Amino acid sequence: MNKFDNIKKLIVKDQLKLDCGKTISDFPIAYETYGKLNPKRDNAILVFHALTGDQFATGLNPVTKKDGWWNYALGKGKAIDTDKYFVICANVLGGCMGSFGPSSINSETRKPYGNDFPVITINDMVNAQYFLLKYFEIEKLFCVTGGSMGGMQVLQFVANYPNASQTAIPIACTSNHSAQNIGLNELGRQAIMADVNWKNGKYEETNSSPNKGLSVARMAAHITYLSKKALQEKFGRKLQERDDLKFSFDADFQIESYLRHQGSVFVDRFDANSYLYITRAMDYFDLNKKFDGNLSKAFETSKTKFFIISFTSDWLYPSSENKEIVIALNSIGADVGYVEIESDKGHDSFLLNVPDFLQALGNFLNKSYERLNEKRI
Repeated sequence: MNKFDNIKKLIVKDQLKLDCGKTISDFPIAYETYGKLNPKRDNAILVFHALTGDQFATGLNPVTKKDGWWNYALGKGKAIDTDKYFVICANVLGGCMGSFGPSSINSETRKPYGNDFPVITINDMVNAQYFLLKYFEIEKLFCVTGGSMGGMQVLQFVANYPNASQTAIPIACTSNHSAQNIGLNELGRQAIMADVNWKNGKYEETNSSPNKGLSVARMAAHITYLSKKALQEKFGRKLQERDDLKFSFDADFQIESYLRHQGSVFVDRFDANSYLYITRAMDYFDLNKKFDGNLSKAFETSKTKFFIISFTSDWLYPSSENKEIVIALNSIGADVGYVEIESDKGHDSFLLNVPDFLQALGNFLNKSYERLNEKRI
């Protein structure tokens, strides 16, 4: 029995032309829903996940047996209240939690695609998930939201479908990847491809896995999700269960042990090739370039109300990059709000228990939903 047999999947029969030029059809998009769709079908929120997320945003992930990645924000009585909203979250194209990705079986070879899988983009991910709205017969979403790569998908969604959502909440994201972020992603990819077990992307055919390379990639990326202050306060130069240096290359420091643990648990739930493909999609993301260097053109035909959120200690997608999106929206007279949340938890703040963030998110949704209800009367 396949571990993905019991998860929800939409088999997309339509053809989807990818940015790389290839066309796919009859492919699965794995998804999960929370809450109930109301009779008017206007209380739906589409949540986009970040790089290593999946469709199980809250509750217990039935595959990994871990808590959902957005447990703090999504659920009954929480900021994204599932007593009020119908939430849809899909595993992105290229992912490894049931959606069409590198570990899917190629019907022609009857083997996993591996690196024969087509290179995908954020645009492809969004267009693939749009089929879910057709499936649920939702003409207009109440909101699209997500953090990090999820926020990129929010921006792409509004650019592609200007009138498909009442509101949009991009969180801790950017309109294009900086050289620094491309470089950091390349570091992770090279770590994976340098692993002897990667086997040019065909490792599944030999029941092997480039776990060491993927673990290093995760360790490097995890540092970028935190802040210097948070790392210093939590670990500093504390030694790992000893009183003095061991004078070896074991994990002398607690931060070393912590990162090694993060790397080791990551390989149990994520596919190395998916990591390559998804980070590549993030690097290729550039809404500015797509609209001739003018980001405002991406949203000029949309009436969507924006609320953009950034965090003071996020150095991966700093507030300055989030503010560029706000400036672009202001330049065309769009309805946009912005808040910079004080937090020392770094980029990961949107995934953690940061009360000011959760309150801001909940307040915006509640007030927007109240206004929507007033229009109905």
